[in-house]
Amino acid sequence: MDASGQPAPAPLLAVRDLVKNFPVKRGFLARAVEEVHAVDHISFAVGAGETLGLVGESGCGKSTTGRCLLRLVEPTAGDIRFAGRDVRALRGSALRMLARDMQIIFQDPYASLNPRMTVGAIVGEALIIHRLVATRREFADRVVELLETVGLGADHMRRYPHEFSGGQRQRIGIARALAVSPKLIVCDEPVSALDVSIQAQIINLLEDLQQKFGLTYLFIAHDLSVVEHISTRVAVMYLGRIVELAPAAQLYAAPKHPYTEALLSAVPIPDPTAKRRRIRLEGDVPNPIHPPAGCHLHTRCPRAMPICAAEIPPPKETAPGHTVACHLY
Repeated sequence: MDASGQPAPAPLLAVRDLVKNFPVKRGFLARAVEEVHAVDHISFAVGAGETLGLVGESGCGKSTTGRCLLRLVEPTAGDIRFAGRDVRALRGSALRMLARDMQIIFQDPYASLNPRMTVGAIVGEALIIHRLVATRREFADRVVELLETVGLGADHMRRYPHEFSGGQRQRIGIARALAVSPKLIVCDEPVSALDVSIQAQIINLLEDLQQKFGLTYLFIAHDLSVVEHISTRVAVMYLGRIVELAPAAQLYAAPKHPYTEALLSAVPIPDPTAKRRRIRLEGDVPNPIHPPAGCHLHTRCPRAMPICAAEIPPPKETAPGHTVACHLY
């Protein structure tokens, strides 16, 4: 039920117990001898029109999660539902049709654009693949419309990616994602490779596009300060697991999990007179091939208890919409 007492609408995207393991191959015959546990039984949902921020340090499984949703990499186990459809069961033309509803903006604007293609060809490639235009005039008009939507011009169509700055290249990547009018866009660290001033421009652009087209975002980042204003809710990942999930304002005001507290304590404060106690997690991130038993954070957590090393903490709701996987609660 929602606040008005009516049944809550079904989420646009629902993920349950998602698992992705990568084999580690060794020997002359390249046999799989171990597995990297990249994503370890995570569950979350994203409602239509909202932005879910997915944050955590490098190597925690954020980008792998996004690629599993789009079937760019095949999940090992779990259930993914998009608009009621079983994403893992789709094959052939049905899977290609899914690409019209779910798109991705890649992290590196320098590596994600084909240097041999013009901007017009890059942005309009999906229009041809999905047969969304019938004539060259329609193709050109649509590409110009997309470029202008992201703040570029018609004169950019015939230029190549190396002629653009990083921020402009990321705008090209956004235009490419918009070409098929998707419902959900996975933003895979779309500003981490950009200067701080350009980051703000791109985030503002994404917010404007969301309002204009009713988009839904899964916004992946390693910096909590980047997702603070764009996210409706924030999920915090550590070593393949979601440790805390809450409305953005609530998570920033009252974080519950020790890992979230440590991340927030490292966010710079613009006021030079302000003081914040820095929480340091001792030691290194454990090897994802052999993650610790129980809570994955217990080897570094300053508040760890004996139970943390023995049992996986189940997610508990500490406030409406605020869940935390920690034995302290």
